[in-house]
Amino acid sequence: MQWVKNRDGRRRYSTFGILAAFIFLLVGFMIGRLSMTLQYPILSEKAFGNLSKSYQEIKNDYLFGVKPGQLINGAVKGMVASLEDPYSVYLPGEQGEDYMKSYQPEFVGIGVEVRIEDGNYIIDSVIKGTPAEKNGLMAGDLLAKVDGTAVSGKSMAELVGLLRGKEGTKVKVTLLRPGTGKQIVTELTRAQIPVTTVSSEMKNDGIGKITISRFAQSTADEFNKAFDSLQKKGMKSLLLDMRSNPGGLLVPTIEIANRLVPKGKLVLEVDHKDKKKVQTYRSKQQKPIQLPIVVLVDGQTASAAEVLTAALKESAGATVVGTTTFGKGIVQTFGQFRDRSVLKLTEAQWKTPNGEWIHKRGVDPDEKVEPPSYASLPAIPTGIHLKRNDYGDNVKTLQSMLVALGYKTGDSPGIFNESTVTALQHFQQAEGLTVDGELTDKTAYRLMERLRSKLAEEDPQQAAGLKLLRNR
Repeated sequence: MQWVKNRDGRRRYSTFGILAAFIFLLVGFMIGRLSMTLQYPILSEKAFGNLSKSYQEIKNDYLFGVKPGQLINGAVKGMVASLEDPYSVYLPGEQGEDYMKSYQPEFVGIGVEVRIEDGNYIIDSVIKGTPAEKNGLMAGDLLAKVDGTAVSGKSMAELVGLLRGKEGTKVKVTLLRPGTGKQIVTELTRAQIPVTTVSSEMKNDGIGKITISRFAQSTADEFNKAFDSLQKKGMKSLLLDMRSNPGGLLVPTIEIANRLVPKGKLVLEVDHKDKKKVQTYRSKQQKPIQLPIVVLVDGQTASAAEVLTAALKESAGATVVGTTTFGKGIVQTFGQFRDRSVLKLTEAQWKTPNGEWIHKRGVDPDEKVEPPSYASLPAIPTGIHLKRNDYGDNVKTLQSMLVALGYKTGDSPGIFNESTVTALQHFQQAEGLTVDGELTDKTAYRLMERLRSKLAEEDPQQAAGLKLLRNR
């Protein structure tokens, strides 16, 4: 803008100056608008005005008030939900942080796994080498207080928040030990607790068994250690158990495939939107292995676990035993924003080495072996209390569990009749529980524990896999 001086000494805008300033502002506005549109394409969408106006109106006029961040997170959640894709999700703030932590090889805590029983928190297991084990905490201990705060009535998430913290900080827990009537108060120093996703054991006849529960950051390293350990013990064949494995990260999955699939063989193909990008993964095996492999799968074997199953079946000659897998043939990527929120979005699909897309179809086993019927029974919900004359699906589940364990419940499925009361009393007596013929958390937990033991002993799918390997 230019200033000129008139003869009378007063300042006035010149016509040329006004026009130049107007043009300058207009061009600047247009460039700025174009830059904003390129940086934020949503601004060019017609419906963006609805979003902006709704945001302003809610923020300014909503009766009960709302925080701007809450509205933004809600809008992003709504966008993702509109995709109607169960695998794409937006996790704001702490939810995103928790999601990222779930794939990390360790967390900071005291090293216990806890369950809810009749409204109480019971230590289910103590992880070896952790502060909990070193301070004498035991499975079965009732957790009463954390740093003087009673935990009764708190949610599991709230309890976890109390037990976890920064490495090296201290936490005081108050325990009640069953059978002693004693209250134990001990102070523990929080430490890094490893997250284990792989377990292994040596079976008879040189059969090594490796179980992968899911694929996290440390899974490939865990697998390699287990594999090397079994080889030193004389492993002649491998039973790989991936039943109920929900999948996880692709990178450790490919690393494990590199160990088991012959070099140069195809592991999988990943196709992105409109096939603008196709990624082909071939095995980079460094040392050939000569081991017969049997893979155990079921209807809950999904995603990355299906990638490895298909690669071993089609490129490594492995035999798959069990039931058809879940059928998740799509790939999600996720990243974390500065505020810790996470966007997980479906961005690709994957195909097996034979070019099959297994989405909603699954990987079929070479040898189909069904699990026993009781293996698919639902868990009995915590906090439940069933007694004589009750009815419904939970009663039917209870009766099925009792029958599977050899206790007869009569011919009235779903009705808590006298036969069910008697059967439950016999079970309670055999287990050293309070004999009242009613189902509460303690009895329900013991029922499910006995069924797990029974399945581990019988396990027809594992038996079939072991038989195949022994015959080879």
